[in-house]
Amino acid sequence: MAGVLGERLHGASDWLRKRSLGSAAVALVIILAFVLGFAFRGPGSGHVQQPTAPAQAGTAAKWYTCSMHPEVRMPNPDDKCPICNMDLIPVADSSDTGTSALKPNEIKLSAEAVALIDVQTTPVTRRRIDYHVDMVGTVAYDETRLAYITAYMAGRLDRMYVDYTGIPVQLGDHLAEIYSPELLVAKQELIVARQSVDQLDQSAGAASRGNALSILESARERLRLLGLKDDQIKAMESGKDSSDHITLYAPNSGIVIEKHAKPGSYVKEGDRIYTIADLSRVWVMLEAYESDLPWLRYGQQVAFTVQGLGDKRFEGQIVFIDPMLDPRKRTVRVRVNVDNSDGILKPGMFVRADVKSTLAKAGRIVAPDLAGKWISPMHPEVIRDEPGPCPICGMALVRAEDLGYLVSPDQSQDPVVVPDSAVLQTGRRGVVYVQTMVDGASHFEGRIVELGPGGDGFVIVQSGLEEGELVVTRGNFQIDSALQIQAKQSMMNPGDSGQIADSSKPMAEKTHFHGPAADAIKAVYAAYFGLSEALADDDITAAKQQAAEVKTAVTRILDERSPKMLADQWGEQQESLIAVIDAMTDASDIESVRAPFETLSNALIALLETSHIEGLGGIYLAHCPMAFESKGASWLTPQPVISNPYFGHRMLRCGSIEQTLSKPADSTEPGTAQSPNPDGHNHE
Repeated sequence: MAGVLGERLHGASDWLRKRSLGSAAVALVIILAFVLGFAFRGPGSGHVQQPTAPAQAGTAAKWYTCSMHPEVRMPNPDDKCPICNMDLIPVADSSDTGTSALKPNEIKLSAEAVALIDVQTTPVTRRRIDYHVDMVGTVAYDETRLAYITAYMAGRLDRMYVDYTGIPVQLGDHLAEIYSPELLVAKQELIVARQSVDQLDQSAGAASRGNALSILESARERLRLLGLKDDQIKAMESGKDSSDHITLYAPNSGIVIEKHAKPGSYVKEGDRIYTIADLSRVWVMLEAYESDLPWLRYGQQVAFTVQGLGDKRFEGQIVFIDPMLDPRKRTVRVRVNVDNSDGILKPGMFVRADVKSTLAKAGRIVAPDLAGKWISPMHPEVIRDEPGPCPICGMALVRAEDLGYLVSPDQSQDPVVVPDSAVLQTGRRGVVYVQTMVDGASHFEGRIVELGPGGDGFVIVQSGLEEGELVVTRGNFQIDSALQIQAKQSMMNPGDSGQIADSSKPMAEKTHFHGPAADAIKAVYAAYFGLSEALADDDITAAKQQAAEVKTAVTRILDERSPKMLADQWGEQQESLIAVIDAMTDASDIESVRAPFETLSNALIALLETSHIEGLGGIYLAHCPMAFESKGASWLTPQPVISNPYFGHRMLRCGSIEQTLSKPADSTEPGTAQSPNPDGHNHE
């Protein structure tokens, strides 16, 4: 037995090395072979191909399996895996029946088997985890410190003292002179009003004097509204100023960043002439990925460096996190206010920023230094020990806890965490294996857990685990493979004994599309199936052509004939879907087409899960747990046959049919697939 096992191990390792699958895959073959050889006995049900003849009485039954697809059971060692065409490795028979009482997702391993696959466990603990959010962005003007110099009256720009952009100006500096007939009229009214007051003698009544003074004040106010200062108005009243021009002055200090007019041009009332930016404070506009949002809060300190200024570090505070996500870049804008009184930072500079966060229970950021503090909701630099109004904007200060901070050192607020190596990510769920000891033997139970954010080598578990339980951090993939070998439920690829699951909801809960709306949606799926077939054939030219067909069908979804319910269903997704499809049509290689194909697939899967499209026909949900470096990915297929678009001919039959999302036209019951392969796998 040892000699046969050694030969198979050597052959499998050579096969993997020739195909550049890496040392990890080689190790997996070796570990699985030992586990299969020493820990398990007896062929299980649900295998891909039944043996043609039973084993001879009195001899050990020889079974062979695939290290990548352990559900495969074949009697001939010279056969290949029918899914991925790999060489098979031996599995020994056994008469052990002591596992009949175990759960479908539980397995029992002997001490020797645990040692052979080098199982390592770690207790579930409570702790706060640290994470560094890295972001990039640019320096921008502070929009609240922009000033616009406009014409208060219609006229002609006869002189512009500031005649190019970039000039620094100080408060009160003269900027331009405007000739205006309206100014002459207002000036003349002021002079007449002044003369009327001066001509009143002592015999004039109080009413007459009051009326004359009121007219004079109205004339002054009109000139103020035209932009004249009090000293200019006084000079006009006294006759010392005979100018027919008005001078525009800078309302604040800053840099002239835009000049909107030229000398000699005519302007209307309200026309913009200059834009002045005060650069003593600037904004830094950063881009944060949506996965980083749990780690960001209003008021957090941000440290950043500027590409052109070496290692010099600057600091600021987050004052705004955009509530809208950019559908093209999948990022959110984060704004930071930064003091720039020395003028080092220039708008347009590229920055790299870093935010260090410590996360506690319920997604709160740990900030014990804010205990008992009150913060302005508009100006996070304003922090007070007592409530009251913000000295800048007058808004009421709020408690730090109300802004998402945890200021208490109470360790009961620490989240339940496990090492990230304990979690098997299938693409749609997180799976861990929990170890318990029963009568001296190790039992491993698979659990589906709800995960939170992760960092510092750990991931938060929202539900599914209790503090103190032992989770497998090494050997969990081998344990999952062993479950499949014993014909038990794999946590990485769950199913109901290989049967195609029914995911159909009651029809009343779904949006029903028929007529032109259904035809428009069916055109999208038809083009999508062509794209999937081209990817499975490794044909990039056909794939890009089909992607263009998908785009055409998607853009037609929201034409003027589309009903409101279709617009509601697709309106928010159309722009992002077209961006994903454009990425496929612009791709230069087949792998660059496959990556965005998953996003498109997920959108179409979501539509089927919430809608019924009349006349759509049978559509099945397929899943490959090995796609994208074992993260897993799903796609749709019109037939319950696996043609993997994520691997193409490299692993064309890798994957399984998991659900029926749209029943075939000849199906008698909702969700019942008329599959030639009742175990959900393709046998070709």
